[in-house]
Amino acid sequence: MLSRKRSSKSNTPFVPPFAQPPTTKLLKPTTAAAAARNEPTTSATASPQPKSTPLPQSQSPIDKMVSLLADAGCTLINPAGPPCLPSDLYKFRQRLDGIFSRDSSLRAQFLKGFSDYISSTFNLRRVLLPCHQDGFGSIRRDSFVRILLLVRSIQQDLLDMLLEKLPEYFDVDPVVSSCGFSSSLRVDEDVARLILNQFRWLDFLVNSEAFVGKLLQVLTICPHHLKREIIGSLPEIIGDQNNTSVVNSLQQMLQEDSSIVVPVLDSFSNLNLDDLLQDQVIMIALSCIRTIDIEHIPYLLRFLLLSTNTSNSRRIISKIREQLKFVGASHTQISQNSKLKGISVVHNTEASILDALRSSLRFKNILCLEILKELKSLDEAHKHKVIDIWLLVLIFMNCETLQKSVEKLFKKKILDGCFQEYMFEQCIHGIKDLPKDFLTTFVSLAAYMLACKEQRVQEFGVHIYICLFEELCDAYSRQEVLGALLTHVGSGIHFEVSAALDAMVKLASKKSQELISLSSHINGILDYLEGFSVENLHKVYEVFTRLAVSDHSSSQPYGCSIANELLMILRKQINNSDLMYKKMGLIGTLKIVSYIADTNNSSLPPLSQRSNYDEAVELLKLSLDSCKQMPLPLILFYEELVLTLQSKTLHPVVMEWIGKQVVEFESVYLCDLDSGNLIDQDSSQGLEGELWMNLDGDISPICLNILPLVFSSIRSTSTLQVLPTKFILLSLVERSANQGSLGGIDALLGCPFHLPSSKLFSELSWQSLTVKQKQIAILSLYYASNWMRELLNVFSTQVVKECDIISQATKEEIIPKLLKRLINLVFVECLLDSCLKQHPVLLPELCPHWELSPVIEFDHAGDLEKMNQLHKGSEGISQNKKRNRAKSSSPLANSNIEDKLRQPTIVDTWKKAGAIPSQETIEEDVLVTSSKNKQSESDENQADNSNVPQNIELSAPVKYLEAQRYKFRPLSVDCLTILTSLKNNEGSCCADPSAELPLHLYLLRDLHKKLDQLSPTRKQTLARCSNAAAGFTGIKSNDFLGKLRPWFPYLRKNFDRAVLHILREDTETCKEHWIAQSSLAANPEITNTSILASPTQTSISVFKETLLCIGKMLNLPDVLKEKEILSDILQAFQPMEISGCFFQGMQLIPSPGNMDYLYSGAYIFVGTVFDEATNFSFTLASEVLLTLELLVTSIRMFLDVSLCENGKDACTEFSKEIVPFLCNKLGSYAQKLLTHKCDRDDVDRSLKTKGEMVQKILRIYLANCQSTSDSLNELACSVLPQVSSSGTSVEDDNQTFPTLCPATMIVWYRVMHEENISTLNKLVKEIAVLEKPRVGAEVESLKRLLNKMLQSVNVFVSLISVCRNNDKVSVHAMAVKYGGKFIDSFLKVFDFLQAQFEMHKDLILNLIKELQKATRTIQTLCSEAKGSKQTAITCKIPATKRSMERFLFHVKGLLYATPSGCSFWMGNLKHKDLTGQIVSSQAYLDTQNDDTNNDDSADPIVEDQTAE
Repeated sequence: MLSRKRSSKSNTPFVPPFAQPPTTKLLKPTTAAAAARNEPTTSATASPQPKSTPLPQSQSPIDKMVSLLADAGCTLINPAGPPCLPSDLYKFRQRLDGIFSRDSSLRAQFLKGFSDYISSTFNLRRVLLPCHQDGFGSIRRDSFVRILLLVRSIQQDLLDMLLEKLPEYFDVDPVVSSCGFSSSLRVDEDVARLILNQFRWLDFLVNSEAFVGKLLQVLTICPHHLKREIIGSLPEIIGDQNNTSVVNSLQQMLQEDSSIVVPVLDSFSNLNLDDLLQDQVIMIALSCIRTIDIEHIPYLLRFLLLSTNTSNSRRIISKIREQLKFVGASHTQISQNSKLKGISVVHNTEASILDALRSSLRFKNILCLEILKELKSLDEAHKHKVIDIWLLVLIFMNCETLQKSVEKLFKKKILDGCFQEYMFEQCIHGIKDLPKDFLTTFVSLAAYMLACKEQRVQEFGVHIYICLFEELCDAYSRQEVLGALLTHVGSGIHFEVSAALDAMVKLASKKSQELISLSSHINGILDYLEGFSVENLHKVYEVFTRLAVSDHSSSQPYGCSIANELLMILRKQINNSDLMYKKMGLIGTLKIVSYIADTNNSSLPPLSQRSNYDEAVELLKLSLDSCKQMPLPLILFYEELVLTLQSKTLHPVVMEWIGKQVVEFESVYLCDLDSGNLIDQDSSQGLEGELWMNLDGDISPICLNILPLVFSSIRSTSTLQVLPTKFILLSLVERSANQGSLGGIDALLGCPFHLPSSKLFSELSWQSLTVKQKQIAILSLYYASNWMRELLNVFSTQVVKECDIISQATKEEIIPKLLKRLINLVFVECLLDSCLKQHPVLLPELCPHWELSPVIEFDHAGDLEKMNQLHKGSEGISQNKKRNRAKSSSPLANSNIEDKLRQPTIVDTWKKAGAIPSQETIEEDVLVTSSKNKQSESDENQADNSNVPQNIELSAPVKYLEAQRYKFRPLSVDCLTILTSLKNNEGSCCADPSAELPLHLYLLRDLHKKLDQLSPTRKQTLARCSNAAAGFTGIKSNDFLGKLRPWFPYLRKNFDRAVLHILREDTETCKEHWIAQSSLAANPEITNTSILASPTQTSISVFKETLLCIGKMLNLPDVLKEKEILSDILQAFQPMEISGCFFQGMQLIPSPGNMDYLYSGAYIFVGTVFDEATNFSFTLASEVLLTLELLVTSIRMFLDVSLCENGKDACTEFSKEIVPFLCNKLGSYAQKLLTHKCDRDDVDRSLKTKGEMVQKILRIYLANCQSTSDSLNELACSVLPQVSSSGTSVEDDNQTFPTLCPATMIVWYRVMHEENISTLNKLVKEIAVLEKPRVGAEVESLKRLLNKMLQSVNVFVSLISVCRNNDKVSVHAMAVKYGGKFIDSFLKVFDFLQAQFEMHKDLILNLIKELQKATRTIQTLCSEAKGSKQTAITCKIPATKRSMERFLFHVKGLLYATPSGCSFWMGNLKHKDLTGQIVSSQAYLDTQNDDTNNDDSADPIVEDQTAE
């Protein structure tokens, strides 16, 4: 310890710190009084006496107080500064406490003197400020008052004294700071704050209750700034006592003044509260959500979320979601200090709210799970709020493990209609300073949405991208958004690319100015053009066209450079010889033309020195010149031009140029007639020509000159390929010039066609034709067919109800001609299919599909030789396939045909459509190409029967034509409604209503193809494109069916006619309908060939096609959302009367007019047809049953996707009983069909060729019967063993299921295996639910599950045992395959079996023993398959073996882990066959273990020892 020396020059006497005090010398009263009045005086240091001395009565209270302190060792009056305290404060406090405890009068005098002393502000500040301590220098310590407050005897009095002094200093004017109001004085100058500081962290409180009560009273009158500080300091002042009164008082003050919520929450957080008070505090905080100011919300949220636990988290989250008014920065209030910061208070507040939520979720993982549970439990759209989106976003940011769950929940909420676009707009609207990590999260979620297949989810993702780009104005954010969109564009996934380009198009239309500056980032799209579909190419060029045109006159150079670069790229593409790049150039050029030549865009600045209209004409000229010599690009050019004219109104300058291009139509394609006869009778290539199908008779002035043009197309570029599209262009020009009327070209509707003579199509004449002549004849029919299709498309627009410009007289004149042209079309296509069957020809494309590989074009005669070489190669392929039994086609050997043609073979094309030409037909083409020009052997055989009349059935599918149907021009939707315009059987030979059925069947099949394109079940894009009708793609299903709404009653009427003829044996049907109609339509007569329409076959085809179309229409997702269209479809197929007995057993019967009533009516109608069809044909009854299943499926989909405007189910009036009720009916129908005694030949013939039909019927029965497990048990144990593999069944006449025969046994076997495994998997899920801790399982439920498992095992054993009596390899292979799968599923419940073993020991052991029977049989099957090298079985053995080994060790573990009383062992067992005989190769083995080793190798043996 260092010593200090006193200076010798000091005038003050030295007082040693621990020296004994000298003789007491009391202060004079005048000295104390002067000190109290702040008068300077000289004072001597008084040392305390060891014993107290009575004070003179003449002293003042202040003098007495000072004397007492001096006696205790403290110098209160210190002119040099604060009071000087002794070195040992503890002794000092103890001495004072002893004095005051012994003498209450001294205590009172001291308090009176101290009160008088602090009446002066100066003195009060002196005792409140930190003072010096004697001893080792001057050390600043606690204040004098704080030392006195630790004296127990006077603490409460001093506390009351200070609290009473506190209001005297409330008048300090507060100032406004960033944190609110605060004192304008420093801490050492603010007496009120100095007093408050004395109360903090006291070692003890003598009477805490009294002090807290007094403090809370003072708190109610404090100014706001001081009140906030006192409330925030309460935990430091009161400690852990009196929390109840504090909480109650603060609650009352919060109700009076919500602005103190922040210090109150701070105080609540620091108080040590019990569970009851903690819940009360949380309730107080929850009640403040709606009442406090928005700037206080972040503190409140942080307090609430950090106060959560497992018991209250769900309640807190629910209240926050319900009461928090957080809708994004949509407010417009601007703070007063916004001039400095440039942002609004709302922006900062909401950023703070997000930060509070984010930090709370980061530190409380339980909150993330509870939020997800809360949102999952909400099923109504109106209960969802904007904050839900933010909560999911924050969970996505904070918890990586829950990101997949957040994405799935986002997707579900969007599909359910709970999250709408406006909600996301409110999320980010107006936020200028969105943190970058938020941007990354939003982009990630939008990327996930665009990668989803559901269109609704994709649209939401597109909206997110657009909102982010619009709201975030900084370059970085917008570049990130564009970069994400470009990533989608380059993904190569069609729907993802399409959605991303949709977003780009919307951005280009809304924010083109902003995109221009970022054009360098967008140009990357041009790198992916080769992989884009035509639809996506349109979108790409629309983006760049808008960018090039929108800001061309801007001072920035971007617009000009974009336009120049775009035009340069397009010119390069157009002039490229590659068809793919030419296609891109044509689409881009026409897109620019449609934009700059639109009359609605007349204010656009010019792209070049010419006007936009002149620039458009130049671009059209450039495009036309580049593709004049190539039919397919020329077709595409006209197609794009037609689409432009249909959607835009172009400038007269452009229309004038287009009109000049169709002027030459008459001179190229038409020729004049003389009194209805040809002027020039010259034959082409020796083919005699004649006029076909002249509807105008002798007054017809012109004809379509097809035959000469086909002959010329063999030598040079075909002009007929362009005929359909050029005719459409002509009709549009005519319509625009005549206000929608086609009166100027109506002569084309009835004019005849110049085609090869009809005599040439007879059997004898056809055989005499050369290959080139046959090709010319087929192509003539092909072009005539497509010409009639376009005639129907163009002129049908004149008779639809929407067309009011055309007079009724004109419509009545057009309708009969349209009907006749439809008859002509059916006739020509049937004849064309017959010709293609005899002589296959690759038809040129009239409707190009650019997504497919390049196609063959017949531009010269050399294509004929290529065709024949192709047939040779095809023959070699088919022979090679037959030898090797390969499933996939192999490349052509020793031939470069594929490289030259770049086209799939005709055989491959037909195989896709199910139309394979016969071997004789291929040989015919090979021999015809030889120099000898001989016919094939098949032709020679047919020549012997050439005089036999040939009949072509009109209702039969045109298989050879359908193989190339995608090359035909499509029929428009308006054509499907032509027949609805007929009145009183117009054009028919009699009043029989079934006269229209052949034409109706043709239109039905076309409708079926269109519905296939709208159906979402098609997986392969190329297959969809190959069958897609050009001009039909892109249309929505609800728009399509909306146009067909008038056709629905007509569909029902013809269905009734077909049913009447087929099922009710209508013998009065006229047999000559088609002949009479064909004659009226001027169809030619062909020698020895008749194209007939059998009434029965036609009715059957109409029956099937109608049912297929109904099922497809009712299951289109878009249609299920359009209640009006759905109601019209169902209304069209209602029965005459719905009997009340149908709903017997239902508690809530559907009401008329509701959707459930309409569905029930349609079900009753189809069910009535089923009852009649069952007695007629198994095949027709099967089609009806599938339609009934589709009706039930449609009901389920309707219940899932239907939402009303407020988010509740639109099906509140929909009876929930209807689905199980109709399913039960469906199962009965399926059982009736399976057990119906049909004609054996009909059953066998149908099921051998269509095994899938039986499979579907059996699945319907098992899925909709009352108990799937009971039905499986009956079928597997009783019915299936009756069928043998020899082709005969036991007791054929008494068989329960006639459809179960040797031909269909494999189908039944596979379905029963799959359904049994499915049943077991459902049991596994039920067991998993029961094993959860919160779910209590009753004994009866457990026993029921075990019995169900035993039943499933019995079914499995019975199915495996079938192999012992059936030697089919396919049956054995399925037993091995499904055996392993069943065991894998069974192993999932072993933990459950072990837990229940003691209670259900016998039942579980029975399960294992029964299953052991099947495993032994499977072991034998595997051994035999290996020995006989049956690859169909051996490939499935490894997986099954592994499953059985796992089963073995699971059984072993189960028996060893439980006191079962059972023995378990494994042994090397003998190799036996399925009959139980020992295999001869094993005869030499030791026979010592014959008594024990009686089973297959590696099979567990379980014996119950308790039975012995």
